Amino acid sequence: MKQTTHNIVMVRPANFFSNPETSESNRFQKPGQDDAAAQDSARAEFDGYVAALRAAGVNVLVIDDEQQGNTPDAIFPNNWISMHPDGRVFLYPMEAPNRRRERRDSVIARIRAEFAIGALSDLSAFEDEGKFLEGTGSMVFDHTNRLAYVCLSSRSHPEVLTALLMQLDYQALVFDAVDRGGAAIYHTNVMMAVGSKLAVVCLESIQPASARQRVCEQLQRHGKQIIEIDYTQMENFCGNVIELADAAGNAVFAMSSRAWHAFTPQQQATLAANGTVAHAPLDTIENLGGGGARCMVAENFLPQKQ
Repeated sequence: MKQTTHNIVMVRPANFFSNPETSESNRFQKPGQDDAAAQDSARAEFDGYVAALRAAGVNVLVIDDEQQGNTPDAIFPNNWISMHPDGRVFLYPMEAPNRRRERRDSVIARIRAEFAIGALSDLSAFEDEGKFLEGTGSMVFDHTNRLAYVCLSSRSHPEVLTALLMQLDYQALVFDAVDRGGAAIYHTNVMMAVGSKLAVVCLESIQPASARQRVCEQLQRHGKQIIEIDYTQMENFCGNVIELADAAGNAVFAMSSRAWHAFTPQQQATLAANGTVAHAPLDTIENLGGGGARCMVAENFLPQKQ
């Protein structure tokens, strides 16, 4: 399977605000803007990011969130859905009750209008057992090597992970990663990203040192050049980047402007030498939502209808 895709799905926010149901486990959230101003800022940032991705050659399917949904995190669809080349679609169990409303049949129907969906595998029943796995937030896939990197947290339960990997026929490398305060990092995709040739990783967050070494060795074994970021860079969302592809299959590195400016000049040069960099300001979304450029993108590997 290819590591990157040209097609992505993004959900335009209708009622974005800092979600109180997620703030306990998401230390990246920084509440502090009134809801109306937050929604206006988030929508402007969303549109700017979509424009930057399209300018770089990425095919973006934008779906509007429902106005009356009380779904403040609908802008992060990668947590509840993943779409695969054989037509399979997986739906994931979400920790916050108000995030479960994001799994909408209308979104799937909109995707189905343009792409071939085969089997739909719904893992959301695990919510009844208090077990969660929040899609490609919880897991960073190395598709080429059929591997998932997973840092454990309340949102990434080993039992759900096992159920998914059995269906995908993937293996997992599971480890602990903590922020500078020692708390578990809520999603793997804020501390690392894996592309076709490059991997961005906050190595100092991975505990203990033996686990850090294991992650490094696995990445290097699969030919990934590691761009190591520190806690300050991770807090500026340098780990929350994603490699996509333009129509010709060339790499596009998508990230926030905050993340781009937090990379060192040498790291910027490495990224730019390996593909096109597409970035846009996402400060409101990152501060209030605690997620950013990568979280906003649901990769779409489904076959396109003719």
